[in-house]
Amino acid sequence: MEKLLLKALGRFISTGNLVLEMPSGDRHSFGDGNGGQIVLRFNSLRAIRRMAFSPSLGFGEALMAGEIDVAEGDLLDLPRLAFINGNYDHAMGLLGRLNAVLRHASKRLRQINTPERARNNVHHHYDLSGEMYRMFLDEDMQYSCAYFEHDGQSLDEAQKAKKRLIAAKLNIQPGQSVLEIGSGWGGLALYLARELEASVYGVTLSDEQLAVSRQRAAEAGLSDRVQFELQDYRAIARQFDRIVSVGMFEHVGVNHYATYFEKSAKLLKPGGAMLLHTIGRSGVPAVTDPFIARYIFPGGYIPSLSEVMPHVERCGLVVSDVEILRLHYADTLKAWRARFLSNRDAIKAMLDERFCRMWELYLASSEAAFRWGDLVVFQIQLTNDKAAVPVTRDYIAAGQDQLRASDSQGRRKRSRQSGLVVSVGNPIAEPEQLSQK
Repeated sequence: MEKLLLKALGRFISTGNLVLEMPSGDRHSFGDGNGGQIVLRFNSLRAIRRMAFSPSLGFGEALMAGEIDVAEGDLLDLPRLAFINGNYDHAMGLLGRLNAVLRHASKRLRQINTPERARNNVHHHYDLSGEMYRMFLDEDMQYSCAYFEHDGQSLDEAQKAKKRLIAAKLNIQPGQSVLEIGSGWGGLALYLARELEASVYGVTLSDEQLAVSRQRAAEAGLSDRVQFELQDYRAIARQFDRIVSVGMFEHVGVNHYATYFEKSAKLLKPGGAMLLHTIGRSGVPAVTDPFIARYIFPGGYIPSLSEVMPHVERCGLVVSDVEILRLHYADTLKAWRARFLSNRDAIKAMLDERFCRMWELYLASSEAAFRWGDLVVFQIQLTNDKAAVPVTRDYIAAGQDQLRASDSQGRRKRSRQSGLVVSVGNPIAEPEQLSQK
């Protein structure tokens, strides 16, 4: 197996500087020697076998088990090296091509997300620990792509900017009803209720998120305007003026896109509008990385626009605006990983070393996919009436400016009332600086 792995890596890595330290003590170098050196130390023969048969999944499992260590370099350097050098399956020869064929063949089978299976998938990722998420997210616990308006903007400010952008695109009028499909820890719903006087109905499949969201609504005095329920979007029966979905579509599964958009169309009142914020691919359709599919987001899938738009067209909704956010998620993940590493000891005590290794790889490989791969974020605005929103995009910038002024007034008001702005959860360690590219 060692010869197979070394031969495949020799074919694959033409650029960069990778060194493997084998259990025997032998060292093997790959690439042209340019860039910082990355040294992977193999602590067991099983790690070699794992990587030879399935590089992404095998490396992830070996790293989690402590059978591989990154002895030199940053963990982010490894997926960067992979993206720079191209397609590893081709380098693996027949075995690699066979693995690729099997992944594509089973693509739809792995995404049969019935209501029960969808609930289990959500439980796997989101019901880990609210305290753990507080240790690396912003003060509002936004677990989706932030919107960096300028270099050096903090994660907290960039997440506020994301909420402003989404709210402006929804063009909500006071008193209108809003459905949030996948309401997370409640931050966006509370923002829309507080800043735009909307009546918000948020649904989630996470017990942990539901409890936190309801508590936050009560503490903010917004329980009369915001309702959170443990409910699958397919079971909702009432209509709304607006629908927003942020970071949930990735869990729908390609088999269920028709159902998702048909249901969304039925849930919109006449003259309604919807904003879909989801991770997407700038390239052609692909398959979910096997490590991510097994350990991080079971049932998850990242679509290309070509996989989304046919279902939108058939359900009768009108695509009124599309914006592609490119490097924003890479910088979001960079900030999350810095905060995660700053609080690693506390997270390890709460969960364990295996979990920390698994999530370090998840955060690093995800950042690499957004920075050097084909992952982006789609913001797709949909309406059931061409006149549902203004006919030029000027209203979006105007809405952002109005909300920005309101945010500033709100901060000054809260500061006068309490002497400080209280963040969600317990104080956590912060990295010295979260610079943004």
